[in-house]
Amino acid sequence: MQLTMPGRNAIITGGSLGIGRAIATRFVESGGNVAIVARRAEVLEEAKAEIQKAGSGKVVCVSADVSGAEGCQSAYEQAIAGLGQIDVLVNNAGTSKRADFETISDEVWQNDLDLKLFAAIRLTRQSMPGMRERRWGRIINVLNTGAKAPPASGAPTAVSRAAGMALTKVLAGEGAPHNVLVNAVLVGRIESDQWVQRHAVENKGRSMDDFYKEMGGIIPMGRVGTAEEFANMVCFLASDQGSYITGTAINIDGGMSPVV
Repeated sequence: MQLTMPGRNAIITGGSLGIGRAIATRFVESGGNVAIVARRAEVLEEAKAEIQKAGSGKVVCVSADVSGAEGCQSAYEQAIAGLGQIDVLVNNAGTSKRADFETISDEVWQNDLDLKLFAAIRLTRQSMPGMRERRWGRIINVLNTGAKAPPASGAPTAVSRAAGMALTKVLAGEGAPHNVLVNAVLVGRIESDQWVQRHAVENKGRSMDDFYKEMGGIIPMGRVGTAEEFANMVCFLASDQGSYITGTAINIDGGMSPVV
């Protein structure tokens, strides 16, 4: 199946590295235009240079911190200025944080909720009215499998991601009559920048390939997924080919999650 997004404009938060960058690349390859959102301008410019090689679509760099209301407003306004209307919103910003419950401070809880839940709430609140008016829109929330199967010591991320899944269902019900489709895609073990950073800290003489191979040992498919494989599903849901799918939370995890 040829996935197409001719002329569609997308905002992708966390779009400069890893999964977000792969999503942006796949969108441009499929004919779309993207506004990639991240905090560091120099990393955004590096990502833009690579993403633009995938196709003729426009790539706009948006330097903003979406963990706060002002940053979300700035990100949306910059994206509108660069692209015009917004057809697709991919809420991808966030990193994995987990610890024993009793050690998690109020500040850590609040920071996690601001970045992962409230950023999605705020950007959706800005984007959804135009989508509804034009009777076409896609909102995709990138969560993780802890949203369905939260492990011990999985907070705060498992909790904020579970809230993101509930938000997805609420928005899907409200958007459906207006052809605004809202879905979640759940990350399992996928090659990404956060694993590269973790490898740098925990490396015990292992190469990155060996690190991924070790991680893949607990996955039924026997390997870690690629960012490109994850991006394929996001692109499908954002395309015209995904026109009858809304309110779902799809695991991209090689069969790892015990909950479907």
